[in-house]
Amino acid sequence: MQIASISMHPLRVYLDTSVIGGCFDQEFAEASQKLMELVRMGIYHALISQVTLDELIGAPKHVQAVIAQLGPDELTTLPILPEVELLTDQYLDAAIVTKKYREDAAHIANATIHHADVLVSWNFRHIVNLDKIRKFNAVNRANGFADLEIRSPRELIYGQKKKDI
Repeated sequence: MQIASISMHPLRVYLDTSVIGGCFDQEFAEASQKLMELVRMGIYHALISQVTLDELIGAPKHVQAVIAQLGPDELTTLPILPEVELLTDQYLDAAIVTKKYREDAAHIANATIHHADVLVSWNFRHIVNLDKIRKFNAVNRANGFADLEIRSPRELIYGQKKKDI
């Protein structure tokens, strides 16, 4: 019997804006900062989109610096693709979120189109929400895409040894 090998490449982790801002939020800082440290260690490879960059424009400089401090081996800014807009529209047409929260749907679409291993967010209302995840993934499957893993930063740091972080 042949045993399948496990790929040792870092997981491609799409970061929505809440994770970056979470580095400075009392409730989310510890997990967000540990996640960013795991990115710097090469355990995860961070992905962000133009949506994330646009949302960070008005953020304080110290929040923007979280991303600015990551190098190209740690962070990839995803290219803008028309497929992302189309998939975002599919999510809106399915009424998963309203047009007011288009950016939340666009984060999901970016992570899906660019084959992120997981999308990480603190947005429990529109993103890290079992009902929404099932609906996003139903639209993904209907459009020929794989299901997207969606987790909070706490789930990605769980099990990491303290000495490693």
